Order: sequence, then structure tokens, then C-alpha cells
Amino acid sequence: QVQLVESGGGLVQAGGSLRLSCAASGRTSSSYAIGWFRQAPGKEREFVAAISYSGANTYYGDSVKGRFTISRDNAKNTVYLQMNSLKPEDTAVYYCAADGILARMLISTIAEYWGQGTQVTVSS
Repeated sequence: QVQLVESGGGLVQAGGSLRLSCAASGRTSSSYAIGWFRQAPGKEREFVAAISYSGANTYYGDSVKGRFTISRDNAKNTVYLQMNSLKPEDTAVYYCAADGILARMLISTIAEYWGQGTQVTVSS
């Protein structure tokens, strides 16, 4: 079992920045790939970014490339999502997810474990 807890969401003006954290717990949590997804009201869940268990490989959704950066600190069992140049369309609930197969998160919105989500609101 892997437990995930997101934090760092909030209200920010367009052009601003936020850093989300995903704290993982569980005996083998550092061996899982971690992904960030988001869901806005009335929209489907969307892939944002993912990172391999080692941190060597990162992937981004087209809408956030060049603005968001995913990283992880396995010593702290924490994955970060640095979000810069935020836009109103980034407003959503952001979820982190863990899966033993990173590719599954890249081609679908399916993952083994999910956090409870954190709200990000970007005002214009």
C-alpha cells in the first residue's frame, strides 16, 4: 500500500507560481513512478506530469511544457510540481498518483494509488 498526500495548493494570480508537494508513505513508495493529474469542473481528468522512480525520466502534458517542472526527493519520499507562469486555465484540483508502471500513467488516467487532491485556483 502507498499513501499519498498532496499539499501546496491555493489561490494565485495569473503569471504567478505555486509548488505542489506529494508526500508518499509506504514501505516501497520510492520504487513507484509518480504522476500529477488535474481535473477542472465539468472536464475529464488530464495528465500533467510524471517522473520515474529514480527521477531520471520526466514527462509533461503539452499544456504545461516549459512552465511546470516535476522533481522528486526519494530521501524525503516527496515529489514536487513547480508551476510557473500560471494561467486561469490551470485552475483545477491537482492529484498525485503512484504506479509501478510509469507508461500506464502516460497513456491513460489510471494509476494504482491516488491522493485526495489539492485545489489550485488561478485568477485573471
